[in-house]
Amino acid sequence: MAVFGCAGCGAVLTAAVSRVALPIHLIDTHWETLHPPLLEAGSYALDPAPYGPPWRQWDEVGPDEAAERGYFAPVAALSDGPSDTVLLAPGDTRGTRLIMERAAGYCMGIDGRDGPNLACVDCDLPVGTRMDDCGCWQLVRLVPQAVVRLPGPPERPVMDWPELLATGALWHRLSTFQDIPAGVALAHVVAAAKGAPVEVAPGPLAKLLGPALGALLPAGKGAQRLDLAGPGFGEPSADLVLVPVHPQTGDIWQPRAGAVPVPMDAALWSELAFPPHQTRLPVVGGLPPGTERDDPLPPHPWYPFEPSGYAFRNTLARLPAVREPWLRALYDRGC
Repeated sequence: MAVFGCAGCGAVLTAAVSRVALPIHLIDTHWETLHPPLLEAGSYALDPAPYGPPWRQWDEVGPDEAAERGYFAPVAALSDGPSDTVLLAPGDTRGTRLIMERAAGYCMGIDGRDGPNLACVDCDLPVGTRMDDCGCWQLVRLVPQAVVRLPGPPERPVMDWPELLATGALWHRLSTFQDIPAGVALAHVVAAAKGAPVEVAPGPLAKLLGPALGALLPAGKGAQRLDLAGPGFGEPSADLVLVPVHPQTGDIWQPRAGAVPVPMDAALWSELAFPPHQTRLPVVGGLPPGTERDDPLPPHPWYPFEPSGYAFRNTLARLPAVREPWLRALYDRGC
């Protein structure tokens, strides 16, 4: 576990927390929607990308410096803020106060537009940024230069895949935001396909990504087969396999059969690999007379599911493969 303190006076700023991989949902949000905390209570993650003001336009940064920062296609602006910020659930912070003159937001909270807005109660040093406005994940980012790591209990042991499956640890409450990890996975699949047609294995995976892949990639002979593979699921015959990313370490599960692994958020992967139990009705006749349902039918969605276009494009911008002419043309199309 880790305990972070103020670099100015040593005051404790966090509860003891265990490190997890950077949540994939950080790449996008739902506009004008109140979001839950990005991280579970008692966990933290490190974001290697620069974050916060000041911002620089793409033309000012240039492709070479942008590539050093992990961007390989033009984006609106790049941050010149600190790297390796510590991400926490807001409820895990201690000993801080809000800097009111930096507490601007859009409509329902604080969005961090003015930089660090949390100060240490004891010494008044700005130590982090809290965000909780609509369209923002509820989150606290501690500035790495303003905090120090204090002695604490040992980190929580890393669970292996069988333990993750047996304990249900792959599930998390952000599963309702499926479009974001689906958009990220879609970008990785398109890049791995290298411009060739892709045939998606029938079932939940085809429903999730099939229409989008059909719109982005050409049809025709020589299609590569896309399927799931992973712990407890096996390795079906396929050219490309979507595999889970370990929620603690960020490591990608590696197939042994020679297929190209494509990373996917572990929670979304587990929903596709092991769909939740659904009540089955008799083939004919329906329910017996006088029998009432225990549960109502699930509501129909208002519109067909689509992977997040923003998450898809933002992920492509961070893949070196986007410099290939065919993929760059797809990116520039704004897909």
